[in-house]
Parts: sequence; structure tokens; C-alpha cells
Amino acid sequence: AMKKTLLTSSMGYYRANLHCHSTVSDGKKTPEELKEFYKSHGYSAVAFTDHEAFITHTVLTDEKFVALNGYELDANDPSGSGKTCHICFVALDPENDLDVCYHRTKYFWGNSAGYRGKVHFDESAPDFERVYSHEGVNRMIAKGREGGFFVTYNHPTWSLESYPEYSGYKGMNAMEITNYGCQVEGYDDDNGHAYDDILRGGERIFCVATDDNHNHIPDDDPRSDSFGGYVMINAPRLGYRELTDALENGRFYASTGTSKHTGPEIRSLDFEDGKVYITTSAVRNIALITCSRACRLAEASFGETINAASFDVGAKEKWFRIVVTDKDGYKAYTNAYFLDELNK
Repeated sequence: AMKKTLLTSSMGYYRANLHCHSTVSDGKKTPEELKEFYKSHGYSAVAFTDHEAFITHTVLTDEKFVALNGYELDANDPSGSGKTCHICFVALDPENDLDVCYHRTKYFWGNSAGYRGKVHFDESAPDFERVYSHEGVNRMIAKGREGGFFVTYNHPTWSLESYPEYSGYKGMNAMEITNYGCQVEGYDDDNGHAYDDILRGGERIFCVATDDNHNHIPDDDPRSDSFGGYVMINAPRLGYRELTDALENGRFYASTGTSKHTGPEIRSLDFEDGKVYITTSAVRNIALITCSRACRLAEASFGETINAASFDVGAKEKWFRIVVTDKDGYKAYTNAYFLDELNK
């Protein structure tokens, strides 16, 4: 089998936050302020995903920053359980500004209601009614995919959703393996188990780490919700379509940290003849996670670090993914890779 290069330092890595709230909905900073705030911390892209209002911010894009256009939608359990499903739509094309799940009178709330008149939608289509069920959520996901969006499933822990709910969601591009904004509020939104559950259920999806920032807490407070969850997008250059093409094709990894501590880096990832090879920044351990009971750990000696590992991936495995942990406990996550695709 040929060597497959999955991630490479020969292309750029662009840091991006794919889940962000501004004054357009319930965030504290304007889109312009967020652009400068994130740029000053080494970010090349932010997806502006305000609740319900699909407002584009292409005007903020320049040669060093890409504003990705999107919005976040939810479907809520009417029984009062508090369960909810939140998904983000990020437009693959910068020209796309059409809200594909629009309703003329429902769903907008907070500041986003003031932007209702600016949202473009198909005026010949009936109002889109949301239903909190597998079928209802899957209809939203399908509308997003058909409408040209990268669709992510967000913060299952905060949403009070567990296996019975998320195991029935089909067709998203990715899920949030961790959501920093929820974590600084105290939620255990480190969702590797949920990702494995969804993969074992047959879905082929990616994993992202996001901030889901609202910036209500001062920037210098340890509980500030910015710069803790991000993706590193592996693309030939910084451009809107280059970034979304890499997202669609899984050419990125997720990482975690804080504003004071950049998380672990994955520098290269290759697959050849049933073996996966990874190089990283200095880390404490590198774990191979598989579909079956064949997980493996490469661990540094106490007080030391490692920056590479290789693992045999058994021919019987359907998929594998890798989790890297640094000495402070921050993690980076590869996407899941499927053996039938790698062995083509």
C-alpha cells in the first residue's frame, strides 16, 4: 500500500475557532473586536456562528485573517427536560448567505432578533419547523449539508444529551470533541467517548475543538472562555475556500489549551503498510484509539517528554484516531481515519 500523508508540516497550519458568539446574538464583543482579539493570539480564522442569525462577515477577511460565515441552530425538548441539540452551520463558500432552516416568526432570540430583516432566505419555501427528535434533527443536518454548510454537533454534555440521543443523529461533518466555553463553566465537555460511540455506530465524522466564546467574563480572568479549543487547519494557503476544503476533507486536527498555554501540536501524520506514524511537539503521551480492544499508549518516562510515536494498526480495525496529551494535561486530537479508505 502507498504511503498516505494525512497531515504535513510542508503545508501551513492555520489556527481557527469554529464556534464563536458576538453582539449579533449573545456575545459581548463585536465581530470587529473578536477579529482583533483572536488575531492577537495567533489565530488566522474565526467562524462567526451567532445564534439563529446567519449574518455574513466577509468584509472582515484580509490577507492575514479569514472570517468564516455561519450560524448556530438549536432544537429543544418540549417536555421541559432541558435537553437540547445545538448544531453549527459554517458556509463552505464565502458567497453563500442563504439561511436554509428559516422560520418567519420563530426561533430568533436575544440580539439576533434585531437582525431578522438582514437574513436572506428562500421566500418561496414554507417556514422550517424544528422538531426535537432524531428525525427532526437529521432533517436540519440534511438541510445544512444540502445548503452548502460544514455541520458540527455541539457540546453534548452541556446539552444534557447522551447515547440515546446522539446515537441517532446522522450526516453531520463533525462533532465537538471538546467545548472550552462549557468547560470553563464547569461542564465535562471532553467528549471522546461520545465521538467513539458515534463512530462505532457507523458515522464517518471528524472532531473539532471550539471555544464557543461569549466573552462575558473579563479577558484576564482564568475562566475567560477564549483560546482554549481550536482546530489547526492544514492548507496550502490562507483563503476561505482553502480552509473550508481542508475542513470538508478532514485535513486538520483539534487541540486545547488556555490563553496562557498553547496546546500540544501535531506536526505530521502518515499511514503506510498498516502502521501510523505521528510527530508532535514535546508531550507526555500519545494514545492510539481504535474501533476494537486494541488501544495503545506511547508514554514518556516520568518527567520526560516524547515527540513521536508509531503504532501497528491491525488489519481488522475499522478506524483509528490518536490523542496526544502534554505534561500539563492539555490534549490534541486527530480525526478518525478509516482503514478501507487508507488502504484504497
